[in-house]
Amino acid sequence: MRTPDATAPTPQTLAQKLIARAAGVPVVREGDIVNCRVDLAMFHDSSGPRRLKPMLEELGAPIWDKSRVVLVMDHFVPEADEDARRIVRIARDWARDQALPHVHDSQGICHVVLPQKGHLRPGLFCVGGDSHSPTGGAFGCYMFGIGSTEMLGVVVTGEIWLRVPHTLRMRWEGALADGVCAKDMMLHMIGRFGMNGGGYQAVEFAGSTVRGLGMAERMTLSNMSAELGAQAGLIAPDATTAAWLHEAGVKQGMAAADLAQWQTDEGAAVTEHAFDAASLPPMVASPHSPANSQPVGHTAGEAVQLAYIGACTGAKLEDLRAAARVLRGRRVAPGVRLLVAPASVHDQQRAEREGIADALRQCGAEFLPSACGACAGYGQAVQGATRVIATTARNFKGRMGSAEAEVFLASPYTVAASALRGCITDPREVLA
Repeated sequence: MRTPDATAPTPQTLAQKLIARAAGVPVVREGDIVNCRVDLAMFHDSSGPRRLKPMLEELGAPIWDKSRVVLVMDHFVPEADEDARRIVRIARDWARDQALPHVHDSQGICHVVLPQKGHLRPGLFCVGGDSHSPTGGAFGCYMFGIGSTEMLGVVVTGEIWLRVPHTLRMRWEGALADGVCAKDMMLHMIGRFGMNGGGYQAVEFAGSTVRGLGMAERMTLSNMSAELGAQAGLIAPDATTAAWLHEAGVKQGMAAADLAQWQTDEGAAVTEHAFDAASLPPMVASPHSPANSQPVGHTAGEAVQLAYIGACTGAKLEDLRAAARVLRGRRVAPGVRLLVAPASVHDQQRAEREGIADALRQCGAEFLPSACGACAGYGQAVQGATRVIATTARNFKGRMGSAEAEVFLASPYTVAASALRGCITDPREVLA
């Protein structure tokens, strides 16, 4: 009989490895409470200075390390009213007074701007003042959202405690059908497990399907792990990650040996769920929850008046390309308004150069600024009792500005196809 090797290393999940590095220990075990050093703290105009400034002044405490703080102006810009002007002015004045080195003003949505500006790389432990901060997990970072009081502690001490989570591994195998993408994968998982299905644990997306996705699609998975109720949404970094980050100007930590260490070990304790990508249809979440998700056939034919391609979840360059594939050379249905708010200025500039933006305008799309905008109910928010189909992550009642609006969630393919026909439409019909 073989006896266990007491010297053998304990198999660790990707989440455990990232947390152990931040805690400065060789290994951590599920349920351990550890203190972690924060590599990067991100907050925006809504969550940051207007709340942190008075608390820091009351404490008389300085920022622990300004080089590790990133401020993004994305929620209240461009300023639509006096309240927005006040909030943005507080953020800009505070950033100037603190001489913050990393401020991205009106460059797009924080979760997209952060990696595009080179702030993320595999192995980092990061926090963000926004619930969709798990987006960073697509780059092999442990990143999660925290509130202003927790952020105050981070900004003063550079540390935060957490309980080491269990890992739920969502393994997807096979090839997605044309017109089906990561947004459909997420809506399927949320519909199956519910918005608390993640149990505030670490969700890891794995399998051949995930490995075949580009970084923008991986970001969608990690982003919407928040709607699954997870603390973090992780994807093990690989050559695709390294290539994307190299293009974004991130040169550190990209060696093959470094990437290889950020993988879940064979034998590590995980709860695994298996999915067949080839059988996945386009998905649509009905009002007023992402968990009200069903195959598009269940809602096909429902009339819509507004189609919105925006948000960190659904308006990256690849999302704009998907919409253009459906709409190029066609016109939006009479009575339907199609709004496009690119996720970042960088992505809009690329879309302009590739002719994608012009193709969308020619079909009747109106372009909005690269900001959170209607997704968060700011700026050009939805008005009145209208029916919307959107690429956003959430469709809670009143989320987009009007408590009378009915919002359906879908992929950019499905939103574009629905705008074309004036009713919820399976994009595979149009692409065929």
